[in-house]
Amino acid sequence: MLKRLTLAATLTALPLCGLAADFVEGKHYVQVTDNAPSKTPKLTEFFSFYCHNCFNMEVMYLPAIKQGLKQGISFDTKHVDFMNSDIGTEVMRSLAVIQQKGNKPELVHAMFAAIQGADGGQGHHDHSAPGHKHEPEIQTSADIKAVFAKHGIDAAEYDKLAYSKDTDAKLELWRKEQQELMIQSVPSFVVNDKYKINLQEIRTLEELSELINYLATEKDKAVEEDKGGSLGWAAIGLLALMAMGRRRLV
Repeated sequence: MLKRLTLAATLTALPLCGLAADFVEGKHYVQVTDNAPSKTPKLTEFFSFYCHNCFNMEVMYLPAIKQGLKQGISFDTKHVDFMNSDIGTEVMRSLAVIQQKGNKPELVHAMFAAIQGADGGQGHHDHSAPGHKHEPEIQTSADIKAVFAKHGIDAAEYDKLAYSKDTDAKLELWRKEQQELMIQSVPSFVVNDKYKINLQEIRTLEELSELINYLATEKDKAVEEDKGGSLGWAAIGLLALMAMGRRRLV
């Protein structure tokens, strides 16, 4: 149902260490759209509460990734719609509610745990593994509301947030961006709404942070400088041709 990757094993095997990385487009990252980058630098994680590696990422790696962002780079999360089902949509709505309630980590963890089991984020439990005994607590919207009620959000408040026009618009945007940015596995990281990181080529958390910061604050600036340099040389060449023409006329 959900496509997965082996980032957890890769990042666990190697320590945080200094690494002079030369990032290559097409290897470490890909440009997924020709649209202009976001107006401000940003990192977006596309994930699913049903994804085991996403739970690992949330608990074991995401705090360090967010801490490693340069000042001015914002962070956002968006839930994918790989399931294309009623309950899948309800789970997506739960993230929208969490975001409206201030992105409280305990609510995120509660939703992961309700679906995968409390120890799923520590690498001990794989919900998709053969023979697992954990059955998801989330089967209906009522089950989701029960999770939120344990954290002080009653059904009336939940419904008001989950079924608002703003939430409907947010889910529509998530689905649209999932297609436009070619999100085919989770977790996936997209920088500036333009560059998707190839996590399978990343060896350490530090390398990942370096790549994110490079793409968010330097990549497009370097492209613009290259364009400016090319135009500058073209202008110089044109002026030289004009000067030669004047000499011939004289």
